[in-house]
Amino acid sequence: MTKKKNRTNEEKMTFWEHVEVFRKVVFRCLAIWLLCAIAAFVFKDEVFSILFAPSKSDFILYDILCLISSKINVEVLCPRSFEIDFINTQLASQFMTHLSVSMWLGVVAAMPYLIYQLYGFVSPALYDNERRYSYYLIFCSVILFACGVLLNYFVIFPFSFRFLSTYQVSSEVVNQIALSSYISTFFMLSLMIGIIFEIPIMAYFLAKLDLISAEIMRKYRKHAFVVICIIAAIITPTADIFTLMLVALPIALLYELSIAIVRRVQKRS
Repeated sequence: MTKKKNRTNEEKMTFWEHVEVFRKVVFRCLAIWLLCAIAAFVFKDEVFSILFAPSKSDFILYDILCLISSKINVEVLCPRSFEIDFINTQLASQFMTHLSVSMWLGVVAAMPYLIYQLYGFVSPALYDNERRYSYYLIFCSVILFACGVLLNYFVIFPFSFRFLSTYQVSSEVVNQIALSSYISTFFMLSLMIGIIFEIPIMAYFLAKLDLISAEIMRKYRKHAFVVICIIAAIITPTADIFTLMLVALPIALLYELSIAIVRRVQKRS
């Protein structure tokens, strides 16, 4: 019976009735997104204090490193204090940045509801076994993406920002970071790391399509680790091996998890 679709009234609807249902779903999603964006816009001080926290020398990551440094007597782990000034060079730039950040945060805050609504629209067309697996896939993909964003916020972006913002070709050149550059870099890195953390989900679908196997992934494990280190080096422009491993290790663990997932898919197929 798991191969049969659920016979509901929604399957018997006409094309235009489906269009009407989809229109209502889109309207509800837009309404919730707008409410979340307005809330983010109103709480401007709280939102930007969180966004600007990684640019401060008293960020929690640096405090933890200094604490570890004092415990093991390795002073190099404790970053030196630094101060960066943000500038704005265009008349409407600050308002547009505030608006765009609010819109993006609105999407993030409303994402669980958006996924719920869109899934509710397409779920009647799924088989029972597809419906069951889709719950786990959606949940895992959201969790993995959130883990990637959190890793970027607490580790990758602070290190990258500290290195790039304090790097100087000459003492005569003073760094003043544009607000738009800071925000765009932060969101770009968050999106990039979030997508990278979807490796196990992509491996699952590729295994379902018989495009990869656990044997191939194990065979090219060393090659994959080299590629992972290259990606980590690109993402983190700092020169120290500590930061590189902080980024490379989670990705390597995701690769190993992907091997286990692919092996399990192969056993069930």
